[in-house]
Amino acid sequence: MQSDAYIPRRLDDAWKIGLWDVDVAVPALFGFFLGWMSGTKLGFVIAAGLGLYVSRWISRVKSDKHPAYFLHWAYWSLPSNPLTALRATPPSHIRRMVG
Repeated sequence: MQSDAYIPRRLDDAWKIGLWDVDVAVPALFGFFLGWMSGTKLGFVIAAGLGLYVSRWISRVKSDKHPAYFLHWAYWSLPSNPLTALRATPPSHIRRMVG
């Protein structure tokens, strides 16, 4: 009997794109995509630079905080719609709970 079975060591890790977390990599990738769609070199440089700046800002804000910090921030800061609403929690505009 061979023991080549893969045993995962960490089950609850955040999703990653390469070496970066998804919430840090998406602004940079979106900036590159917008720059590519602009069709000019200057537009690409500006959009890619802005995407990298936002990505770097997010990584600085996220450091030393909970891994789901931006999910919590989005829940409390963004308006409630089908994309940001969570089923098991009350709406974010209800700040005081009785009970």
